[in-house]
Amino acid sequence: MNRSHALPSRRTFMQAIAATTALVAMPHVAPRAAADTAVVPHAPVFFDAAEWKFLNAACARLIPHDVLGPDAVALGVPRFIDLQMDTPYGRGEMWYMHAPFVEGPPNLGYQLPYPPREVYRRGIAGANAWCLHNDGADFAALSPERQDEVLAMMERGEMMFADLPAAQFFEQLLSNTMEGAFADPIHGGNVGLRSWTMIGFPGARADFMDWVDQYGVRYPLGTVSISGETA
Repeated sequence: MNRSHALPSRRTFMQAIAATTALVAMPHVAPRAAADTAVVPHAPVFFDAAEWKFLNAACARLIPHDVLGPDAVALGVPRFIDLQMDTPYGRGEMWYMHAPFVEGPPNLGYQLPYPPREVYRRGIAGANAWCLHNDGADFAALSPERQDEVLAMMERGEMMFADLPAAQFFEQLLSNTMEGAFADPIHGGNVGLRSWTMIGFPGARADFMDWVDQYGVRYPLGTVSISGETA
């Protein structure tokens, strides 16, 4: 993602990426009258208070609110990420986590000794320490414009957090933010199925294959979650 783009362009990018998995081509996504920036109630089970502030602030910049819909916080993305940290995925139990840990070419994939929850713990601490040193405040206290600049520097690998590359932390954060925005709501994100509704994805319908090749035709049934929740 090119973070030099303006904020609406980032949502357009997010929408385009997500639409490639939707299987149903929608002719147009109508803007909403107002964008929701409400905070989804949640008492974090993994992140502490400072980490939770960072996560909410960073997610809100990665998916900002605009005329198309709510930001990542209103979509419950921080809650999604927090809940994921207390799963086999978050603890790294699904990964091969044995030595040696060496820096290799990108095609070898992830090579660090930290599971996702440790990437967040070290990454957030490193980001806040960097911001405190350079800006005199934690990340969450910075202006939105400065937060964008800091995130862009992380993405480009222009800072290092002790023994964790900032770019690796940014990749983890961005991937989980996208997952939280477009996952089934049973996992804590995509509140109200609003991301699926935005791109016209039918959700957990048993069968919509008759509509896959009908490009430009709106799917007649509403979006539905695995739980049975509808938009």
